[in-house]
Amino acid sequence: MTISLQYSHITVTNPEESLAFYRDALGLDVLNDVESGGHHWITLGVAGREGTEIVLSDPYAGRSQSDGDAIQELVAKGVLTNVVFRTEDDLDGVFERVRATGAEVLQEPKDQPWGPRDCAFRDPSGNMVRILQSTAQPQNA
Repeated sequence: MTISLQYSHITVTNPEESLAFYRDALGLDVLNDVESGGHHWITLGVAGREGTEIVLSDPYAGRSQSDGDAIQELVAKGVLTNVVFRTEDDLDGVFERVRATGAEVLQEPKDQPWGPRDCAFRDPSGNMVRILQSTAQPQNA
């Protein structure tokens, strides 16, 4: 049996505002854009490349008012979602492109003791977004 992650939801306060961050700053492609019942779901990924996708949606999309209120509060605190992206070869370039959008910088590019070099931002809703560049691992003999 083979199993893989298809997509993961990121709850945002304003899907359209967050779209600019994920599409324009990070360079993801819009794969699907659905509006229903006053709510908006935007699926992003890399066009033509199978792999994990993210879905941006508001706190009330498909949820009760009380559940949406609770999630909205967590999003506002910036404690709900942490998403990690990987770049193959240009962390510093990605960092500068994202910073140029005015995104809140949480951490400039830094070599981590556990292996990768990474940086961190907050998206427009306050979710933490980390971007890492894996360091070359020694080959097994």
